[in-house]
Amino acid sequence: MNVQRIFFGLIYCLFVLSFIAGSFLIIVYSLGPPEMESKGQVTIVDQDGEIINNTMDTVNNLDDLPTYLVEGIILAEDRHFYNHYGLDLRGIARAFIRNIEARQLKEGASTITQQLARNLYLSHEKTWTRKLKELYYTIRLEMFYSKDDILMTYLNTIYFGHGAYGISEASEFYYGKNPSTLSIAEATMLIGIPKGPTYYSPYNNIDNATNRQHFILDKLLHKKVITEADYYQAKSESLPFKNDEQLQAHNVDYFIDYVWQEATEQLQLKRENLLAKNVTIHTTLDQSLQKKGEEITERDVLNDSELEIGIVSIEQETGAIKQMIGGKSYELSPFNRAVQSKRMVGSTFKPLLYYAALEHGFTATTMLQSEPTAFMMGEDVYEPNNYNGYYAYKPISLAQAIALSDNIYAVKTHLFLSAEVVVETTKQFGVTADLPEVASLALGSASIPLIEMAQAYTMIANGGYETPAYAIEKITTDSGKVIYEKKQRKRRQLLDEKKSFLLTHLMTGMFDRRLNGYMEVTGSSIIDQLHHEYAGKSGTTNSDSWMIGYSPKLVTGVWTGYDDNRPLRKWEEKALSKQTWAELMQWFHEDEEEKLTFSVPEGIVGEVIDVETGLLATEDCSVNRMTYFENGTEPTSYCTDHLPIENESDLIDEEEKSFYKQILDLFP
Repeated sequence: MNVQRIFFGLIYCLFVLSFIAGSFLIIVYSLGPPEMESKGQVTIVDQDGEIINNTMDTVNNLDDLPTYLVEGIILAEDRHFYNHYGLDLRGIARAFIRNIEARQLKEGASTITQQLARNLYLSHEKTWTRKLKELYYTIRLEMFYSKDDILMTYLNTIYFGHGAYGISEASEFYYGKNPSTLSIAEATMLIGIPKGPTYYSPYNNIDNATNRQHFILDKLLHKKVITEADYYQAKSESLPFKNDEQLQAHNVDYFIDYVWQEATEQLQLKRENLLAKNVTIHTTLDQSLQKKGEEITERDVLNDSELEIGIVSIEQETGAIKQMIGGKSYELSPFNRAVQSKRMVGSTFKPLLYYAALEHGFTATTMLQSEPTAFMMGEDVYEPNNYNGYYAYKPISLAQAIALSDNIYAVKTHLFLSAEVVVETTKQFGVTADLPEVASLALGSASIPLIEMAQAYTMIANGGYETPAYAIEKITTDSGKVIYEKKQRKRRQLLDEKKSFLLTHLMTGMFDRRLNGYMEVTGSSIIDQLHHEYAGKSGTTNSDSWMIGYSPKLVTGVWTGYDDNRPLRKWEEKALSKQTWAELMQWFHEDEEEKLTFSVPEGIVGEVIDVETGLLATEDCSVNRMTYFENGTEPTSYCTDHLPIENESDLIDEEEKSFYKQILDLFP
């Protein structure tokens, strides 16, 4: 009796499952074919409408391609392609068991149709929801399109690394030729790349690429697609990759990659759908500034070493990205160091710390002792050092501390505020990276992408408004229809306008020699190159050199260092970020007829302050500076350290001191 009940139960379950599956297929069929057209063009233009990139797919028929190329991609990616209905059931079962064992989606069994479904309609995240959607689109593709159409579209859309999508772009990029003319060796090298575009790129690792090529050649020989003579000739053939000269000066591709990332991730617009619509993407790029940045990255100090660079420029009022360079050679390394790399930011973090200080009662003249200090951190002792072991051995002001980048002042400020306050304040600037709640955070022990730091500085520069960086202004079809346009929404003010200005003024100090103290201001090496008012902060760690700063019009951030975090030892390596920043900023502003300065908001008062004491200057104070405060927080006491000269001998002494000081300034 129990056996009979089980039997009928199984029959019932099979009936229900069959009914559900049949109903699902009927519904899917009723929806009709999903859009799969990929043949078209995407044109990317700069802020002035000048073309910076064209993306075009040209394969219209599999018969236009060599047999060994088509067979090779099938053997490499999905050997049962022509014998299944979109799903490799054996592979799925094997991957399912391994994923259950690992308790996460670690392994897939994607057929060519599944990969195409993912490329056309979905993201690449590894979730069960995405896999179900992938199954849905896979079934629809197999229902309505022939195997040849699916394979042809797949070949037109897969990624071959270095910004090349589709077999035509890949063939042109690597060899400078049409895919119909590829030799067996050239074709098998290419079709090995999609398995891992970075890992198997011959420009990144020729050994990995060659091993993958030989794997595919073995498959072709085993299936008798090629002869033994073809096989050995292909293995010994020297491939005609484009040389370094042919690959130069395409660093704008870092920006182009960012444009595609913004389109696909933030705007939810698929590359393949845009290709089908023949669109033009209007971007924020200032191509002349971009070319100037590329010119600088070709300097000998970069080309003769493995030193890398990242540059990003952002218009602070809008967030428009005007320039982006992610490395000295996109073709040799498409890894975008301006966006993807997280590096220790050093003293460029200090403005964020000092904004928190301004919120908690600090002013430009708040004095703290600068001397070697051991800080007790629970049971541990923390002993930070100033650059080259220089200290004032007396109280210095916040204005001088940021201009000289005094580490003792920064750590004391951090401990006064608490790590929690500093971390929460940093989040107000839009920084999403993990921040260690330790005293060394004051000195920039956090690892943050350059673009996030540049965005944080845009908020200081524009008076405290949230201004996310963006690259796409609008997207139009060839008929002129606008399918996307950047809307300038009402911005949220996350920082206080007056404190943002006060911080900007403090950050102008790195370019003001009146704040020289126990050492020169940190921008002293580039002051003479600058002819407008700038605010900024440099930062140095053992492995990183940073410079981020801005004018009333533009924020630019520059990072230099080695990918493997080796120490920066040469002076040229450490100085390059400042020199690059200064050259770019002054070049960008060279047509300004009048000197640009930062506007003073209401509620701010300016007082002439004696630099040494932080008190109101008298006519006897030799070094003074206009300094700004929120109304009611300015000093009310006058400096008494500098008294009038009482007799002629005192005057002579002062003149001698001034003379010797000028001599010493010639030999810093």
